[in-house]
Amino acid sequence: MKIALGSDHAGLPLKKEIIKHLEKKGIEVRDFGTLSEDSCDYSDYGLLVAEEVVSKRFDFGILICGTGIGISIAANKVPGVRAALCGDTFSAHSCREHNDANILALGQRVVGLGLALDIVDAFLGAKYEGGRHARRVDKISQIEKKYNK
Repeated sequence: MKIALGSDHAGLPLKKEIIKHLEKKGIEVRDFGTLSEDSCDYSDYGLLVAEEVVSKRFDFGILICGTGIGISIAANKVPGVRAALCGDTFSAHSCREHNDANILALGQRVVGLGLALDIVDAFLGAKYEGGRHARRVDKISQIEKKYNK
């Protein structure tokens, strides 16, 4: 499994901890930035990770900013991305199982480290169920096609 990670300055500390956590599990990771606590724009890193995930160079993405909101909105502008902002483990596994989410977004200022790592594990450990959910995910793709001409 290959994971692309990105954050703005506000999400940098949590991103570093998630990288350590994933590497301990033997998961291949690549950090697309930011690498500094200097103020930067979350949209830049949301775009970088989103493009890597939709290109299939990475299996999933994890994005972190202060709340997770801005970076997930930016990533979701890329056709084919289904970024889910999660603050609990139920949402994390459900967004994979039901929505085929391919990017997890987290808020550094919203979730603590222990919960964040549990959320990451729940997201990466879940599998898309397809079946009755496929029709709904297909409808999301149709909305993208309609507005991304």
